[in-house]
Amino acid sequence: QVQLVESGGGSVQAGGSLRLSCAASYRRYCMGWFRQAPGKEREGVATMHSDGSTSYGDSVKGRFTISKDTAKNTLYLEMNNLKPEDTAMYYCATKITDTWSPSRCHTAGVAEFGYWGQGTQVTVSS
Repeated sequence: QVQLVESGGGSVQAGGSLRLSCAASYRRYCMGWFRQAPGKEREGVATMHSDGSTSYGDSVKGRFTISKDTAKNTLYLEMNNLKPEDTAMYYCATKITDTWSPSRCHTAGVAEFGYWGQGTQVTVSS
C-alpha cells in the first residue's frame, strides 16, 4: 500500500501563501490534492500526472499550483492569494488503480482516489 504524508498546513491571513507537501512511499502516475470544509463535500483541487500535465478546480485556478519532485516522490501544492473560502482540510491522494493515462487521471472522481494521507489543516482568516 502506498503511504502518503501531508505537511505544510497552518493559519494565515487572507492574501497570504502556503506550500503543502505530500511525501509518497513510492512513485505513482496519478496524484491529486483535495479539500473538505465543514458541511461540504470533498472537493478536487488539482491533479497531476507523471507526464507533467495538470488540472485545476475552477475556484483555485490561477492561484494554486501543483508540482512534483520526482526524485523525492513528493507532490506539492503552492497556494497563493489565499482567501477565507480556502479554509479546509487538505488531503493528498492517489488513484486506487494507478493509470498511465493523463485523461483518466484528470477526469477521475473523488471515489477513484482511494489512497489518502492524514490531511493538513489550512485556515485563512480575514
